[in-house]
Amino acid sequence: VISIFSASYLPATTDSIAQALEAKDASESISMLYRVLENPSASPEALRIKEQAISNLTELLTQEKKAEDLRSLLTQLRPFFSLIPKAKTAKIVRGIIDAVAKIPGTSDLQISLCKEMVEWTRAEKRTFLRQRVEARLAALLMENKEYSEALTLLSSLIKEVRRLDDKLLLVDIDLLESKLHFSLRNLPKAKAALTAARTAANAIYVPPAQQGTIDLQSGILHAEEKDYKTAYSYFFEAFEAFNALEDPRAVFSLKYMLLCKIMVSQADDVSGIISSKAGLQYVGPDLDAMKAVADAHSKRSLKFFETALRDYRAQLEEDPIVHRHLSSLYDTLLEQNLCRLIEPYSRVEIAHVAEMIELPVDHVEKKLSQMILDKKFAGTLDQGAGCLVIFDDPKPDAIFPATLETIANVGKVVDSLYVRSARIMA
Repeated sequence: VISIFSASYLPATTDSIAQALEAKDASESISMLYRVLENPSASPEALRIKEQAISNLTELLTQEKKAEDLRSLLTQLRPFFSLIPKAKTAKIVRGIIDAVAKIPGTSDLQISLCKEMVEWTRAEKRTFLRQRVEARLAALLMENKEYSEALTLLSSLIKEVRRLDDKLLLVDIDLLESKLHFSLRNLPKAKAALTAARTAANAIYVPPAQQGTIDLQSGILHAEEKDYKTAYSYFFEAFEAFNALEDPRAVFSLKYMLLCKIMVSQADDVSGIISSKAGLQYVGPDLDAMKAVADAHSKRSLKFFETALRDYRAQLEEDPIVHRHLSSLYDTLLEQNLCRLIEPYSRVEIAHVAEMIELPVDHVEKKLSQMILDKKFAGTLDQGAGCLVIFDDPKPDAIFPATLETIANVGKVVDSLYVRSARIMA
């Protein structure tokens, strides 16, 4: 780590910045920018030049993937922060934390960096900055699956921000809380937090990226409740917002739009959406994965479905939202196929059913037993003989409902006679 107090300083001028950026390699540029920051001058012009130097230095250290140097820079700049307005300090601190986030494999470093900054902002009584760093820390803890710690942090932060009525930050925190409860599978609380975020957002101007995030979360929650048509419209709104901003989340919104089409048995629309002007910009593994699933669904082929899941594991299995819905879709397809195959038989070998559906015998046997327990059809598994015995659907005897109806009518007559006799006796 290069210290900003190591070498003789350079004058805090635009020429020094230009020289640093024109240096023959990145390490020399970084060294020269550190020397500009070492300049003791605190004049308004010098402070402005130093801010520019910090911005350039952050970019260079990010390009060179020097996450530890960025962390040290944030610590070394603390005396400088006392010379500039609090709003500029907040901008620089958040910029450096964002820069560390762009370097892969630094989630633990980001968490410890945020914790350090929370301690410093507490000591310096910089409430505005502390709340934003705490919100960032909660998001990082959630990504790291440290849910209980994230929830504790968010609970105290929400109370504090509601008291101050900082609506813009409140939207961020409520959205984060909704995502956290969704990860913990607590849908009622996830919906309540999302409603709170929408309420706060209605009172202020919300940047398009944040509005897109709200729509994306709304779509995810509606899809979870199997309201795929409403979910599709929210994903479409999110896609439009992210597409206009060239935000990488646009491809996820598009992917979830295609998922909704598949779930409502409109798999034929998937090709049209992908080949549209907007869809063609995002052609890649994510859209290829959804197209493969749509093809399998259109052909009602479990073999193609399993091939798609295997070929696009990262895009389908490892995306928790897609995985959850495709699991239920796979189960539905499997049940429909099995019911169709066993319909002509009263007794059939499980191995024969497995061969026809092109799936392993143990997998088919397990599914058939589950379907019998769920009363999807009447039958039993003769495991000794390796057969499935299908019973005829028992015909309901008409006498039982008629008897029950007669007894109910007699009960009503007795009740009315009792009321009348009570009146006569009175």
